[in-house]
Amino acid sequence: MLVPTYNDVLDAGERIKGYVNETPVLTSRTLNDQLGAEIYFKGENYQRVGAFKFRGAMNAVSKLSDEKRSKGVIAFSSGNHAQAIALSAKLLNVPATIVMPEDAPTLKVVATAGYGAHIIKYNRYTEDREEIGRQLAAKHGFALIPPYDHPDVIAGQGTSAKELLEEVGQLDALFVPLGGGGLLSGSALAARSLSPDCKIFGVEPEAGNDGQQSFRSGSIVHIDTPKTIADGAQTQHLGEYTFAIIRENVDDILTVSDQELIECMHFLAERMKLVVEPTACLGFAGALLKKKELVGKKVGIILSGGNVDMRRYAALISGREDGPMT
Repeated sequence: MLVPTYNDVLDAGERIKGYVNETPVLTSRTLNDQLGAEIYFKGENYQRVGAFKFRGAMNAVSKLSDEKRSKGVIAFSSGNHAQAIALSAKLLNVPATIVMPEDAPTLKVVATAGYGAHIIKYNRYTEDREEIGRQLAAKHGFALIPPYDHPDVIAGQGTSAKELLEEVGQLDALFVPLGGGGLLSGSALAARSLSPDCKIFGVEPEAGNDGQQSFRSGSIVHIDTPKTIADGAQTQHLGEYTFAIIRENVDDILTVSDQELIECMHFLAERMKLVVEPTACLGFAGALLKKKELVGKKVGIILSGGNVDMRRYAALISGREDGPMT
């Protein structure tokens, strides 16, 4: 197994330049004052398709041979990777098939179809999306691009943290949402090269702490599909590539509750005028768990995406009148 390195992240940055947005780095004086720290948010909600996933997808599709492109690509995803592969394929004139759960957010399904992809639905609680993807790839000759456990996907995702560190300089800590580990492993490759002393934390939902269990046991732990509002982190296990990188480079895996995610969504909306999806708040919520340790520190947080149905978003934050610091 040839695990990607920071050189692959550098190559990905050059390959996808001109396709991806160099997303903004955002700050809040209110938050900095309340935490006594310098907090820098990397706004991947401003990325094309509304999430960091476009980086890895574009890198992976771009590297396919002409022969593989002619047969098409297939991916399985609850939404953001689906949209990312669909748009990447459209830009490069590659046919795309996406396996999506029946309960995927409508916004993400509509967007994926809008990019021209063929969608196949499945039940995430009773069917195995990976097996469905493998079978269809074998039957039709599609190139299978999984949402996280793929060297080219990992390298592409790492360009987000690379941009953040190049803009703000070395960090004392970096907090990254964790589902299957593509973003965290890519970010770890970038952070270890550009900011060697930075503490790197992955953050996942309490209901789906397979990453934490894996990290602490030393082997990949499989769980049932977790029930959490963080739909982008409803993964059942880390990947072979992602786990190898995480185990070598990450300092710890933290977990947060759905309620803590809602509180972070509320703060970002009220104080920073940012609309982000629940999964995107994992890193922020994790930083709040460590707030006493962050005093006087320079901290990076990756906001992974902003694809959330507005009615659901309003329902989630409507019960909160205060931000998470008050």
